Amino acid sequence: MKIVFAGTPEFAAQAMRAIYAAGHEIVLAFTQPDRRAGRGMHLQASPVKEFALENNIPVLQPETLRRTSADPQKKAQADEAYERLSSIEFDAMVVVAYGLILPQEILDISERPGRFGSFNIHASLLPRWRGAAPIQRAIEAGDAKTGVCIMQMDADLDTGDTVLISSLDIAPDETSASLHDRLAQLGADSIVSVLSTMQQRKDVNRVPQPKQGITYAEKILKSEAEIDWSLSAKEIDQRIRAFNPFPGATGQVDGLVLKLWNSRIPEIGVMGLSGSVGDVLGFSGDGVYIQCGHGVIEVLQMQKPGGKKMDAKTCLQSIGVGQKQLHFLSKE
Repeated sequence: MKIVFAGTPEFAAQAMRAIYAAGHEIVLAFTQPDRRAGRGMHLQASPVKEFALENNIPVLQPETLRRTSADPQKKAQADEAYERLSSIEFDAMVVVAYGLILPQEILDISERPGRFGSFNIHASLLPRWRGAAPIQRAIEAGDAKTGVCIMQMDADLDTGDTVLISSLDIAPDETSASLHDRLAQLGADSIVSVLSTMQQRKDVNRVPQPKQGITYAEKILKSEAEIDWSLSAKEIDQRIRAFNPFPGATGQVDGLVLKLWNSRIPEIGVMGLSGSVGDVLGFSGDGVYIQCGHGVIEVLQMQKPGGKKMDAKTCLQSIGVGQKQLHFLSKE
């Protein structure tokens, strides 16, 4: 099949590679404009663009797809994208974490006679966690399961009919980084399966999303990073793991803002340890026990400003634990 692909980060690139490896022809790729990143703040291409260039796939990088933009440059880019998409032959469009809204007129091109339409890989069990950050919000909320939906796109936010749902369990020690990687593989396998079905049977089963159970995964903000130690140990553990790798949960102790990268709830209650909210209660091998509003959390990995990630015990010992009682400040 001839595919138009739209996506930007590694999650999308993994699906793109799988589609290409399955023998489909990617005739055009859309991705976000190059962004400045790294210590030198040099312009960097997205993973999708890198793969496209390596395999001689044409790339377009408009700042918007809305031809109604008041900005002449952005409007010109959107006009070019519309004309280019209108002029090429393709069977379906696949959209994965692209980062731009597809206007109805773009979706209409993919739904012209003889075409299957536009399909999105969404990393949740829709209608739960529609929106920008489904992986992080699922862990933060303590969900036991998540998965991937292949969805027929419409003009609204993640409301289209589903054509394939694949689920997996969220592990007790899952971080957003590890769950991202597992869902990226599941999404790649799922979209290849859907494209194979369309290629062989020329149709897929479209199922409207339920009206019940709708939740929204709002974008993760850096301002959410600071841990409120008055929450329960369970809630704090979920937040630490959900915010790994971005934005990284933080806690302030002895005048330093530390990144908290990994944690868990002790399997057996921490016998004989108690204190005020935020108190460092003691060590557990390489970890450290901290008193929460309800229960005790075991933080396993921390990072000082400008330093490297290290086990929590070593990190706290380097700022004087043992010589004085350390205490994580409560969020104001």
